Amino acid sequence: MQRYKVILMYDGTAFAGFQRQPNKRTVEGVLTQVVNKMAKQPDPAIVVYGSGRTDAGVHALAQVVHFDLPFTIPAENMHKGLNSMLPLDMEVVKVELAAPDFHARYDVSGKRYLYRMDLGEFRNPFKRNYTGHWKFPVDLDKIQVALADLVGEHDYTSFVASGAQTRTFVRTIYEATCHKDTTNNELVFEFYGNGFMYNQIRIMVGVLVEIGSGTRPVHDILRLYQVKDRKQARRTAPAAGLYLKHVYYMGEDPAHPTKLPPHQR
Repeated sequence: MQRYKVILMYDGTAFAGFQRQPNKRTVEGVLTQVVNKMAKQPDPAIVVYGSGRTDAGVHALAQVVHFDLPFTIPAENMHKGLNSMLPLDMEVVKVELAAPDFHARYDVSGKRYLYRMDLGEFRNPFKRNYTGHWKFPVDLDKIQVALADLVGEHDYTSFVASGAQTRTFVRTIYEATCHKDTTNNELVFEFYGNGFMYNQIRIMVGVLVEIGSGTRPVHDILRLYQVKDRKQARRTAPAAGLYLKHVYYMGEDPAHPTKLPPHQR
């Protein structure tokens, strides 16, 4: 058996998320069908393992998966073969022959996400599937101050949607940044941490734009840590603005080399 590590990008608009679901079009489902077709429908079927889930409408610039093939195909041929069979809203970026013990999910040491928020007065029809939208004036300096309160190890209970499957809400965020893309009139957020929970980034962005617009105190994030109440964080930014930008594995980031504990994967 040969294990393959595959990095792929996808437009999440027409997918019901990454994870396979009955009678729904998902990234994992489509990729599993294509891989098994390439392998001539082996028995048992080939299983695809992803670094983690993305929700319906969320995009990926560099999702990572692995699977085992009962025979070896050169990585370059696998790359070309997959892209010749995948739909137009998916593309394989890179294929590597992986070590037999590599695991796309269990070897993750961190993830980096991007969030794009359009600041136009009206909703741009050509951006509606690829950005969030916030029509109110924002003070970027206030957002920068608030971002510092997100960095570090914290209990993010107030920033996690109900239904999150995790044993603890404690995570560590290493970097949280925001800049204004003046060309596209967007706020661009980036978050890098050792793990993110269900809707966590979208809820954090919702809090940050409210801080930027003055409807929350600048350090309201510190209060939200204390109250541990999802309702007080209020809004969830739209899925369309969220992108999985990079998945880190051991050795890729010397500053944060360890794998995620099982309860944070």
